[in-house]
Formats: sequence, C-alpha cells, structure tokens
Amino acid sequence: MNIQDELSAKIESRAAHVGVIGLGYVGLPLTLAFAECGFPVLGFDTDEIKITALNRGESYIRHVDAERIRTQIAAGLLEATNDFACLSEVDAVLICVPTPLTEIREPDLRYVIRSARAICEALRPGQLIVLESTTYPGTTEEVVRPLLEAGGLACGKEFFLAYSPEREDPGNPKFDTRAIPKVVGGCDRPSLELALQLYRQVIAETVPVSLPRVAEACKLTENIFRAVNIALVNELKVVFDAMQIDVWEVLDAAATKPFGFMRFDPGPGWGGHCIPIDPFYLSWKARENGVQARFIELAGRVNVLMPQWVVGKLEAALAERSQILKDSKILLLGLAYKRDVADPRESPAFELISLLRDKGAEVSYHDPLIDKAPAMRSWKNLEPLTSTSLDAETIRAHSAVVVVTDHSQVDYDLVRRHASLIVDTRGVYRHLDDTGAIVNA
Repeated sequence: MNIQDELSAKIESRAAHVGVIGLGYVGLPLTLAFAECGFPVLGFDTDEIKITALNRGESYIRHVDAERIRTQIAAGLLEATNDFACLSEVDAVLICVPTPLTEIREPDLRYVIRSARAICEALRPGQLIVLESTTYPGTTEEVVRPLLEAGGLACGKEFFLAYSPEREDPGNPKFDTRAIPKVVGGCDRPSLELALQLYRQVIAETVPVSLPRVAEACKLTENIFRAVNIALVNELKVVFDAMQIDVWEVLDAAATKPFGFMRFDPGPGWGGHCIPIDPFYLSWKARENGVQARFIELAGRVNVLMPQWVVGKLEAALAERSQILKDSKILLLGLAYKRDVADPRESPAFELISLLRDKGAEVSYHDPLIDKAPAMRSWKNLEPLTSTSLDAETIRAHSAVVVVTDHSQVDYDLVRRHASLIVDTRGVYRHLDDTGAIVNA
C-alpha cells in the first residue's frame, strides 16, 4: 500500500489525526466540526491564552458553545498546543491563520509563511496540507509549496497540498461550518482526491475545482461581489441624501421585485475579517500581472470614506442645533462590525472613534456583546474603551447617539425617548414618522 492509499484508509476510517493551525473564528469551529465527526484533532496556536482556555474546556468566541468543547475533550478527541513540533504527529494539517494587509494595503502573508515553515520542519511522508486562509491566486502553489518542499519532500508524491477557502459567517444560525459547501483545489490529482475525501467526512457538500488558484480566486470573487455591492448602495445613500430621497424607502420598494435585484443595505463603512481586506489581495495580484482592477479599487475608496461621511452628517446635525463637535459627548451604539456578533475586526466603529477624537469630541460606546474594545492592528494607538451602560441618564448626558451596529439586544425605543440627536447609519428608525431628532447617515 502506497502513502496515498494509507492516508486514504485513515481518512475513511476517521482514524486520521487532524491538526488545525490558528484557533480563531475559522479554526475553532473547524476543529470542533472534525472532532464531532470522530476525528482526533490537535489545535495549534501561538496564543497561550487560547490554548489554556481550550484545554480547560472554555470558549473565547461567544457564538461557540463551551459545552461543545468540553464534550470533545472528554471524548479524547480535542486538544490544543503551542508546540509546533507536534505537527509531525498529525496526518492532515489545515492552515487557518489571518491574512491581513500591510499599511500600504498589500498582502501580508507573514502568518501563512510562518505556518508553512513550521510544517516543513516537522513534515513527514504521507501528510496532507490544506491552506484555508483567504489569499490571492497563486499563494498555495507559488508561496506555500516551495516552503514545504524546501525540506526535501516532493508534493504529490511524499506529501499532498491543496487549497480550500474558509467560508465562515460568524453568528449565522442557518449556516454553520458543516452546512456550507467546501470548494477544494489540489496541486495535483492525489492531493485533490485526499482533500476531497477528508472534507467529505465532515462537510455536507464538496466542490472540486481544477487548481488551487481557481479556489483562491473563487473565495476572493465571493467577497469582492459583496464589497462592490456594499460600495454601490453606500454611494446611492450619499446620492439620494443629496436629492432628499430616503435610501431605505427606495431599497424597501426595490426589494419587492421578485427577480433581477439582490438587496444590500448601506452602513457606516465596511467591516469584518474578509470584506475590507480580500478585494485588495486581488487588486494587488492584478497589478503584478499588468492589469488594473478598477471596480475593486473604486469600491474600496467608496467604502473607506463612509465613516468620514457619517461624521460630516453628525457635524451638520449638531450645527443645526447650534452645537459643534469639539468637546461634544458622542455615544456610539455598537462596536462589532455586524449585527448580533461579538466580532470587532475591521469594524468602522474604530475609524469613527478615531475621526471623532481627532475633532475634539469625547467618545464612548455601548455594545452588549463587547465589554472592552480590544487592541486592533489598524487602530493601535486608540485609548482603551469599555462599554458604557445604556440607560436614560447616560443617553441624556450625550450630545448625540450614533447607531453603528444594529444589535437586536439594544433598547432603541429607550434611546429614541431620551436622545437629543440620533444619527442612524443602519436604518433602525426608518419606519418612524416622527424623525425630527433622527438623522439618516
């Protein structure tokens, strides 16, 4: 029996040990999905806090139930470590590390490269490596493969390499890890077959494609589609506002069309671990290939400027009340990047805080899901903030309230009754007739 057949037999019997590098919003749910299907899983992370928490059966991600972790630990199917030498003990390694941007909006692959080098040091014949991190087309074949082959083993013969993009949607109750179809591209036929076989044990549907770069391009296309449409509806909001047309009424009416229209809602900017980052991976790769991704670049500019537009609307509304932004007290409702998740990554709230402070305002926030504003790569110098209570006294003490994230747990009627000014970026109050103290932004 050759090494491909040996690994295939282990996968089929669910005896294959699975290693997951990166135990964040993507890696932790994936780890649990494999463990809950009977695979022994070893999670890897450089964050000792995460390792300690997992081995104690604790969850550090709000929408991941700690009981799921404790159940798999008790069954002997889940363990976490920061000892990357243990990578030699697993049969399949899934890389789920961040792929951020540099300060000049170019791909930052440092975590992928570190992971590949760590795997190379422990790599042995018969292992399957799958990159799941979102990245530009060519990363698996042009960056990861050479790093793995630097140890002397050959891809497709002694180890196997594929790309399968993560498709997590944190907080979405309808689609968990196992319910979302998995796109898979292998560097060669054996790699594709093994990767498909592995994911088929856990995921409801797998979608094979011809090459890793097709799978890489697929993931970027999904998020670019959203980014462009978010930019479009944000631009429409600005245009319609100048025409004194309510964008929310327009969208409500347009959404009644049963074909040819897909609704996207405007907001204070873009956020999350994918939409503000992934489009720039493709536009960078496009320039490397001598072409320009104009749509992507334009969408990026529109979305990046939205927090400034919101601040402008706030300043104008205050001026109508003979107030100025400097020394005003502004309360932001929501720090998370989207509704009902405890995920602040790349949230426009941070840019709003920065802009408001630069203009001399005193800023606080309330978010029922995020008690403390974490340090962020893009906003390292912000003074730490903690979520304030939301009561009548707090609301009245502020010059204005800005709805940034429309969490369902917030008492918006309480806010409406006691706020002297509300700047609504999410259409929370769009159905109210009395909007004298409410400004759509």
